[in-house]
Amino acid sequence: MSKRRGAHSARLDSGFFSVKVLKAGPIRHAGKLPHKCGDLLGLRPRFGGVSALLSDSPAKPEKSPRSHSSEQAKTIQALAAAREECGDYSGAEKLYQQSVKLLSRLERDDTVAAPLVNAMAKLASLCTLRGRYPQAMRRYLTARRLAVVSFGPNSQEMITVLNGLGIVCKYTGSFSEARRHYDHALRIAKRILGPDHPESASLYHNLGGLEHSRGRFARAEPFARHSVRIRKRALGPAHPDVAADMAALAGILDGLGKYREAGRLYKRALAVFRRAYGPCHYEIAVNLGNLAASQQAQGRTKAAEELYRQALAMNEKVLGAGNPDAALVSNNLGKLLTGLGRPEEAVPLLRSALTVLQGRLAPGHPHLRKVRKNLRRAVKEQARSSLKAKRVKI
Repeated sequence: MSKRRGAHSARLDSGFFSVKVLKAGPIRHAGKLPHKCGDLLGLRPRFGGVSALLSDSPAKPEKSPRSHSSEQAKTIQALAAAREECGDYSGAEKLYQQSVKLLSRLERDDTVAAPLVNAMAKLASLCTLRGRYPQAMRRYLTARRLAVVSFGPNSQEMITVLNGLGIVCKYTGSFSEARRHYDHALRIAKRILGPDHPESASLYHNLGGLEHSRGRFARAEPFARHSVRIRKRALGPAHPDVAADMAALAGILDGLGKYREAGRLYKRALAVFRRAYGPCHYEIAVNLGNLAASQQAQGRTKAAEELYRQALAMNEKVLGAGNPDAALVSNNLGKLLTGLGRPEEAVPLLRSALTVLQGRLAPGHPHLRKVRKNLRRAVKEQARSSLKAKRVKI
């Protein structure tokens, strides 16, 4: 569904992926929701690795070429999901594309349509993760057409597609559309999977992230707490998906000024992510940035600066320079440096953030307004500092 990892996350006010904007404060991620389409369709290996794919299995009867191609495509997708889990997003994207090409050659029935919808949704989620929102929207719409034709508009296969559409709409500022997609997905999930299924938890997570993006923290908190309760009961406290929910809740608590509880949740989430993924992963980068924003809000500027720099370096290492999540961290760091009297360091960061976001967001998006405001202030402070320096020389 959406994880985040959708999660997305993925990432001026607050977060980005599950983004929210704090009134004149930094941008914090409310947590990225992974797109766990594979989980729903039985194509993705569960937490714990892909050893099952590599182990010896008993010999099976020979299958038809068509059946063999379909099974091969599913195996490719499982390997792609493993690459994605390890942070190899380029490798995962290539494998999903390979699966799509393989499935597109086959005559369409349910055994082909299900993995094809999955692959298209996963490709869309990777585009979202990298800030390629128009491409992500096109791929989700393609997946939706396939799912409607093959399974119907209220089928289980629609859940991950609607969830993904909601995430893209949220990132691009279409909040009402995002809510419509999430609500539709949740109605399907409750009917087919039940209200306390982990995939329903993903949707509650995203609904909380949406309210967080709109700055409506009090409305967001019940969604986020419900997501944590459902997923913890199903998966246990040490699962990365539970950690993603805790991190999302922490971002919302920050917005409510509940810094102590938020800090504990961030640190617990980071510990789980490091055990699961190692020292360098997208989720770790996101939560370092969120923890930095929390420290900044509490006036702990030295700790905040160090955490922002760690988050920015890791984010660019994982996703490459020029991605939207890195731009949001650059904005927050630039705002912090301006406040510390170092506008000459802040201006390049803020200009870079503005350039990245202008190419991806609608002109009136709240994030763009925030970055422009921070850049204007930094430029003004830099000019003032320069004038003072000239006067001292005279």
